[in-house]
Amino acid sequence: MALSVAIQMDPIEKIDIGSDSTFALMLEGQKRGHNLYYYGPRDLSFREGKVTAPARPLSVRAVKGDHFTLGEAVVREISSLDVVLMRQDPPFDMAYITATHILERIHPSTLVVNDPAHVRNAPEKLFVTEFADFIPPTLITSDGREIRDFRERYKDIILKPLYGNGGAGVFRVRPDDENLGALLEMFTAFYREPVIVQRYLPEVRKGDKRIILVDGAFAGAINRVPAAGEARSNMHVGGRPEKTELTARERDICAAIGPELKRRGLIFTGIDVIGDYMTEINVTSPTGIQEVRRFGGADIAALVWDAIERRRKGSKP
Repeated sequence: MALSVAIQMDPIEKIDIGSDSTFALMLEGQKRGHNLYYYGPRDLSFREGKVTAPARPLSVRAVKGDHFTLGEAVVREISSLDVVLMRQDPPFDMAYITATHILERIHPSTLVVNDPAHVRNAPEKLFVTEFADFIPPTLITSDGREIRDFRERYKDIILKPLYGNGGAGVFRVRPDDENLGALLEMFTAFYREPVIVQRYLPEVRKGDKRIILVDGAFAGAINRVPAAGEARSNMHVGGRPEKTELTARERDICAAIGPELKRRGLIFTGIDVIGDYMTEINVTSPTGIQEVRRFGGADIAALVWDAIERRRKGSKP
């Protein structure tokens, strides 16, 4: 079943082919005989009821520095294609939200992965609060008094921008840290949104586990261990990936959230777990496919395409 597939993503020339999950998905899609097209998020247009973009035929190969070839750009009605992979990176800002509104006009006749309406309604750090039994003590607010009271209660805390990504703007604030006031001033200056505050989890020194679910089912996991002197485990800031297995608690988390992810059409998701607590549910542009495979885990790119093909087959009359 050859599909026509558009990949809406950031500049393809800048990706790291050794770690990029979108690249793994493109390789697998091409391997299956699907026809790939590429365009950037800013290329998307809505005009007179039609969603269009100057999409370029794409071929990919696992050759560093020579990993893609693009054909001539042709303005296409995106509804004429079978699938759109919405894979641009956050931040989850108004540009991202607008793209979900535009793509919602063609979904599900053209299958958008992940479902754009449910992506819009499930920002990572807010969606997780729907599963209160599995998250650490959490505060979302713009009120400095509430934040100081939260630190008074829990002593050691983490401050994060509510719609940030990649570990940017994440601060650990210890009980005796005198910088809390300055940090709150900085957050107020840079962000209009509330901040999210969570109790610091010392188990992070043993790792922040990325667990990947495909169509609501567990597909693989890696552990990401922070570098010395670093509170963040993100790999691009020095986190070290390592092989891991699920604990009983993590299996319970997957069992609890999996059916809801599937119901919402969130085919490819990644959750972050520290100790016994889930801290985020990543639905915008999850990563980790290549790292899981590198440590002997499942071929998650293949599992994602299996799920997409099942959904496309099921949608045909």
